[in-house]
This record gives sequence, structure tokens and C-alpha cells, in this order.
Amino acid sequence: MKDRLKIIKKSVPFNLLPEDVLRGITDLLEEVKYTKEAVIYHQEVTKMNGVDIIVEGEYETFFYDSSQNKRSVEIFGEGSCYGGISVLLNRKRSLKTVVAKKGTVVFILPRKDFVELCQSFEAFFHHFTAVFGTHMLDDEFAHFVKRPTAFEESYIASDQLYSRKIESIQYRNIVSCAGSTPIFLAVKMMARNKVSCLFVKDEQAQIIGYVTDITIRDKVVATISDANNPVVSIMDKPVVSISTQSYVYEAILMMFRTKTRYLLIEENGEYIGFQSRNKLLSEQAQSPLVFIQSVKSSSTVGELQKKWEKVPEIVTQLLERGVNAEIANQVVTTVADTIAIKVIEGVIDEMGTPPAKFVFMVLGSEGRKEQTLKTDQDNAIIYEDKANEHRELVRAYFLKFADTVSDRLNEIGFSFCEGGFMAKNPKWTHSLSHWKGEYKKWIEDAMAETAIKFSTFFDCRYLFGEASIIDELKEFLDEELQKPLEKLFYMMAKNALQYEPPLTFFKNIRTTTVGSQEVFDIKKSMTPIVDLVRVYALQNRIFEVNTGERLKALKAKGVFTETSFNELSQAYYLLMGMRLKHQANQIINDKKEPDNFIDLNGLTKIEQATLVEIFKVIGNFQSRIRIYFTNNLFG
Repeated sequence: MKDRLKIIKKSVPFNLLPEDVLRGITDLLEEVKYTKEAVIYHQEVTKMNGVDIIVEGEYETFFYDSSQNKRSVEIFGEGSCYGGISVLLNRKRSLKTVVAKKGTVVFILPRKDFVELCQSFEAFFHHFTAVFGTHMLDDEFAHFVKRPTAFEESYIASDQLYSRKIESIQYRNIVSCAGSTPIFLAVKMMARNKVSCLFVKDEQAQIIGYVTDITIRDKVVATISDANNPVVSIMDKPVVSISTQSYVYEAILMMFRTKTRYLLIEENGEYIGFQSRNKLLSEQAQSPLVFIQSVKSSSTVGELQKKWEKVPEIVTQLLERGVNAEIANQVVTTVADTIAIKVIEGVIDEMGTPPAKFVFMVLGSEGRKEQTLKTDQDNAIIYEDKANEHRELVRAYFLKFADTVSDRLNEIGFSFCEGGFMAKNPKWTHSLSHWKGEYKKWIEDAMAETAIKFSTFFDCRYLFGEASIIDELKEFLDEELQKPLEKLFYMMAKNALQYEPPLTFFKNIRTTTVGSQEVFDIKKSMTPIVDLVRVYALQNRIFEVNTGERLKALKAKGVFTETSFNELSQAYYLLMGMRLKHQANQIINDKKEPDNFIDLNGLTKIEQATLVEIFKVIGNFQSRIRIYFTNNLFG
């Protein structure tokens, strides 16, 4: 008995129990010795009879994937125990497959007695939930734990759809000509090479544009233009490229966002081929990405409304396949962008050609490409500066234009912004010089209110119009951000630190009562990551808009360590996945307007344990930034 007591007193987390309790446990332990290596538990199959305390030797634990590869391998050595998480959080079934190495000796504590210890000693119980929550911050571990029932089918589908890289897709060789080439010769070249896209080069042999079958139809045949004109006079642009190391889904989404039908494939700084949108889509026949193509073919507000109503089903399909929430975000954003562009194009057709160049930009979560299913309009218009005699005419056009676009988006399902951050508000439809003045004023004032406005409008993204206008605005901002702006960063950090993770002193999730439910606001829980990453991006003049992309850029600059990057991005997208799943469920199953209130009682113990660890990560992040930007540990 003394040997057993000595052993379990050194075993985690049994070392947290009082000695008199441990003495009682020693009589309950069953000793088992493995004389040869053996698989003793199978993931999701073997029912655990108890918890194993390893005395000698070791357990190798892992998940098998669909190809029987070992994933998320862990070694449990002397003094550790296996089975607690399986009993408490996985329906008593072994979470992973377990191999006992030759010569391993274990003590097995019966399941009933283990559960009684958990019920009697809170610290002992919380050890297992905390360990599990920490593991859930690991992307691979979380993938296998949260896999859907039809695991093999879903894993393979997910792998094919969202893990396939551009390098795995066969591409076409680039066919090109000089910009001075007559159109009729360019067309002959296309016919001879059997390509529907011909790239155009400048005098330095750099690709500057392209012509397609559609270009020839619309700009030559339909207008009865002279086929002797140089091909540069009808070419389309801009040229869009993607790396061979990018994913196929990224290429498709990029094509939809840029409205290009052809992508140049880039490797080591050189173009090695091109790919068409139709080819990529044909390889994704059952993909939700194909749905976006159907959105582009819609022609009325009613049709676009029906398409937006189907998005919750698309999101559910993605999340149930185990697809990362970051990808689901991108799909939602691309659908929303496509709808908005269709609306804008329709309004321009009705109102006539705009009297000035302009850009329609999106802000907030849409600007960051982080839209959820509870979304409102966040947008603005910048138009080029005109001579005095034209200013009123230009402004009148764009105010009416903005009003019409906003009304139609509202009808489709993108509700008016309660804070008024939309082009429909005359304050947010202005000339480029006016916008530069606004940004400069917000930077120089650096008060709580102006810091919030600057934050919202820093998350701006081009959607439609003349991209050079927003590029000029960002160049202006880049110059401003090189000035000493400690006060602005201080105010933005202070605003961001107002939102605290909903954890009590005892590390339980703090809730509020809404109706008959105990809930927490998941949007507010995510806000610290969004806001604080934005502050770091500003300070380092990073103009990526997406939180995940900002994190990657900050890691590349050495601002964040690999560990910090992994913790924050994993935490953020786990919360985003939970938020999207909650909203889709409300729309599809409850037939109600989505919200951001998560009912704690509706979460599994796995999800609750994961949330606690996520909120700890956010809390630690806030502590670091509180000292860095405010020089005050307590706010």
C-alpha cells in the first residue's frame, strides 16, 4: 500500500487530493502490466472502464485519419494518467487510439470512483477540463474532436475542397503578344493556340493586360471597330495573379472579387501559366463556391434576396464539413460583395454614367472580410475632386446613388446601420480631399469618439469603382502614420480594453440573463482581438484589413511570436465558427433573426472548456497590450 500511495501522490492530478483520500484510493486500484506492445483503446469505440495511472513505461495516443495516418500524437509517461477527459467529456469513450508500450504498468481507477472524486474535488475536476480546453486551441486536435458523424466522407470532402493547392491543378501555358500587335493578328494567334485568353505585354515585356473572346465580341465586333487597331486599345485589366502555393478556394474567391475570368499562376516571382475560372469551378462541382456563380447571374432585387437567404445553409454545410471559420467568412463576404456589386451596377444602369470617378468602399466587419449572418450596412463613397461649378452636380448624383443602393441592400437583407456608418448618410459620401481632411482630423483629435471613427474607417476595403482613389487615400494615411501618434494609439488601445473576456475570478464563464436564458455576447468576446490587432497593424503601417491577414503580417514582421500568432488566430476563428453556427441555427431551425447571444446551457462541456481557455488567451493578450500602450497594468 505504501508503494501505491507513494506513486499516486506523484501522479498528476491525483497529487491535488488530500492524503487520506489517496489512501482510500489505493485499495480501489487494479494493476495491469503489458508484456508486449498493444493497441488497448480505439478512438470513439472503446468504452473506458476507468482512468489509467501510468506507473512504468508509456502510452502513445493519437487520432487515425481517413488514410490511417497517426495525427496529433501524444506520449503519456510515468506519473501521468489517461482517460479522464474521455470519461468526462466524450461519452465515456476513448477520445484517441492508445498503444501501450512493452513493459508498461498501470493502475486503473474504476470509472465510478473517478467520477465521485471529480464531484467532490473541484480542482481535480477542473484539471481535466483545463487540459482539454488547451488542447482545443490546437487546430489539428480540434478538427478530429469536432469531426461530424460521417467522418471519412466529410474529411475527404473537406480535404479536397479546401486543402488542395493551385500547384495540383493543371494550368495552360501563357500565350502573349506585344501591345502594338493589330487586333486581327492577335485573334489569329488565339485561334492558332486554341486559347480564349491572350495576354498583352508592354515594351519591357511585362504583362499589362489581356484580351478574351468576350473582349473581341464586345469591343470589336459589336462596335464594328477597325481590326487593324493595336490590341492594347481594347485590352482588359487589371492583371490578377496567384501563387502556386495558394489554395484553390482562394483563387476562386479572388476571381469573384476581382471579376476576372483568368488568373496568372506565379511561382518564385515568375508567371508560369494561367487558369480560367470555369476550369477551377468545374473541378469543384458540388462546392458552395459554385453558388457564388449563381448569385452573379441573378438580375433582380428579389432574386438577390433569395440568394442571400440561402447563405445560412451554405455556412452550415461548410462548418459541418469541418471547414475553418476563416473560409466560411470568406464565402459569406464574397457572396455579400457579389450582391452589392450587382446592386451598384443596376443603379448605375438606371441613373446613367456617374459624373465623376468614384469608389464604393465597405467598412467594419464587411471591410475586414469577417461578415457573419447578422450583418448591417457599413459603407461609404469617395469621389474625385471636381471644379467648383461641378461640385453640386456631382454631390447630388452620388447622394441619390447612395440612397438608392442602401435602400435596395436593406430590402435584400443588409439592414441599415444603426450607427449611420453608411453611404446613405451624407456625412460618409464625399470627395477625396474631404475624406483626407476627415482622417487627418480624427488622427489629430485622438479622442475616444474620433478614435472609434478612425478604427471603423481604417477597416476600409475597395468594392467597386476606381481603385486608384482608395489607393491614394491609403498612401496619404501611410504618410500620416509615420508621424508620432502615441495619443491616437493610446486612445484606440483604451477603447479596445473596455471589453473584457467574460470570465469570473474563479475562471468560470460570466453570463447575463436575457429572457429565460443565461447568455454571453460572443461578438463582444471577439472584439478585443479585432481591436487590439488593429492597433498593432496601425502602429506598424500594415494595410491588410482582415484580422487573420493582419496577424500573419505582424508575425512576418516579428511583432508577434509564432506562439502568440497561433494562440490568437486559433482562438479568434474558434469563436467565429461558434458564432456562425449559432446564427445559422437560429435562421434555419428557429426561423428567427440571428443574434450574438450564446446560451451557456446549450454548449457541450467540450465547448465550455474550450471557451475558458480561449478567454484566458484573450485576457493575457490584453494584459500585454495594456502595459505596452497605456503603461498601466490596471487600465
